[in-house]
Amino acid sequence: MPVELNFDKGDGLLPAIIQDAKTGKVLMLGFMNKEALEQTLQTGKVHFYSRTRKKLWMKGETSGHVLEVLDIYIDCDADTLLIKVNPKGPVCHEGYLSCFYRTLRKDGELTIVEEKLFQPEEVYGKGA
Repeated sequence: MPVELNFDKGDGLLPAIIQDAKTGKVLMLGFMNKEALEQTLQTGKVHFYSRTRKKLWMKGETSGHVLEVLDIYIDCDADTLLIKVNPKGPVCHEGYLSCFYRTLRKDGELTIVEEKLFQPEEVYGKGA
């Protein structure tokens, strides 16, 4: 029996948690509309819908750091995806392996816990 995904709950978008299939590390969270999910299934590379730019985009289209899809899991409410990937480079546009490169301490201070792997302005240009 095919699962009917619940795009209505998120105003046409599903949160998509991206996880490195090899290490188990959570790399990022993005949002997919139906078209982004279809493109992801067709190409085997993760596509998202940008809420700020109001358009479809493939992760890594500028940097080359694409995300190859290995498995897609659907949560019990059919309104969130967990996508296990083989990342082809760092995921964060700030230059880190993961978008979750900081911790929030009890005193409210942020601490960077990952090494920066590239300089964003070298990959995306000025204003990145």
